Amino acid sequence: MTVQAPFVRVVVLSFDGGQMTIDCIESVLRTSWPRDRFEIVMVDNGSLDDVSTRVRRDYPMVRVLEPLRNLGFAGGCNLGLSATVDSDGCDLQAYEFAALINNDATVDAGWLEGLMSGFEAGTDVGAVSAKMLFADRFTGIDISVSDTSEIGGGDGRLVGVCVSAVRIDGKREDGRLQFDEGFHGPVAHDASRDEEFARWSKTSGSLRISETRADPTVAQTVSLRLSAETPRTVTLRTDIDEVTMVIGGGYAEKKPVFSWVDVRVGSDVFDVVNNVGSNLYQRGFGGDRGFLERDRGQYEQAAEVFAWCGGAVLLRAEYLDAVGLFDERLFLYYEDTDLSWRGRLQGWRYIYTPEAVVRHRHAQSSGVGSDVFRFHTERNRLLVLAKNAPMWLAVRSGLGELKRTFVVNVRHLVLRPLTLRMPARPEARHRRRVLKSYLTLLPAMLRDRWMMNRRISRGSLMKWEVSK
Repeated sequence: MTVQAPFVRVVVLSFDGGQMTIDCIESVLRTSWPRDRFEIVMVDNGSLDDVSTRVRRDYPMVRVLEPLRNLGFAGGCNLGLSATVDSDGCDLQAYEFAALINNDATVDAGWLEGLMSGFEAGTDVGAVSAKMLFADRFTGIDISVSDTSEIGGGDGRLVGVCVSAVRIDGKREDGRLQFDEGFHGPVAHDASRDEEFARWSKTSGSLRISETRADPTVAQTVSLRLSAETPRTVTLRTDIDEVTMVIGGGYAEKKPVFSWVDVRVGSDVFDVVNNVGSNLYQRGFGGDRGFLERDRGQYEQAAEVFAWCGGAVLLRAEYLDAVGLFDERLFLYYEDTDLSWRGRLQGWRYIYTPEAVVRHRHAQSSGVGSDVFRFHTERNRLLVLAKNAPMWLAVRSGLGELKRTFVVNVRHLVLRPLTLRMPARPEARHRRRVLKSYLTLLPAMLRDRWMMNRRISRGSLMKWEVSK
């Protein structure tokens, strides 16, 4: 007797996704899973493009939901998970499992079989995460620095060398650049010194370049504009070249010394990891496990993870029935961490499997570093901690945000004018906005915390906390 495959609802959330959404749907349609045992539901989350028209015309097997407004990631996914009829009045089938796939991602044919295999680990597995790689493939330059120093501003960050411009075969192509975790985030750059951006390294880091060459066997020359607070030895290594030189100095006199360094890059093209399950990092930060690591096969074993990533995940229906759906007050970002944490407190586990491969165009909707991204990630982390974390961590994080808001506003609105500099209003305003929204929603989060059913203590889950 043949056992029937479980029925799966695949939810694709689109917000002005255009061709990206079409590419995603086409990849899902090529899934090696019985065609009568999965159904694609596209949620058009208040888009202004014509994607719903195109899907209805070209892919009549896809069910379309149109809320006619942007419900955020949380609300849009909830609609896709809970709807029983589509916007055309057609019934949606009941499902045993539900998959969420970002519309800016494409899936390999065996992705669903790979995800389903993760549930063999036990009936307490509520979700299985995919191996999410960046859509682009890359070449790379490894940068190592002889020593580091503390960057100005007193925030304790140790820096090595600053990259302020890059040329690829003589052309500026910033959109092809990716800096790994060996670099600090972008900081304000000085256009008067011809800085095009400013990315400070740690002791070592890697600069990746998305591969666009018609013939990757033809080497390319990459030129980097480097500086450092004090003279230090910098080594640049690629698959075919190595350059070492002393650069830097002059920052103390406000006359930094900039040096252009050329290095040749060969044909070694590789994948970079976006997410292989999600971690709980120190101080309650949720984040992508393996983020920005070169894929060297280090994640080819299935593993239990603290949380799953909503960009590519398969969810058990019983898990959603027990734990609930996304918290729509979060709108976007950290909503998957919240739902994962709530499930953990009820005793559910999560598995990462490398057998399900998904390629992702990272942060296409909101953009990493944008005001939307910063506001929701910073506020939502605090709200998720208030609801799910041990009380000491929730309180410490909330008080930390209060102190941070006070310090930033005094520094930018009071101290800067006293030194005859213009007040820096945007950052001060941002901090006040985060704090106000957090305090507004805090009572509701604490009420949810009090009402939550738990089988596991909050403190015991802190064993999952890892350092970056």
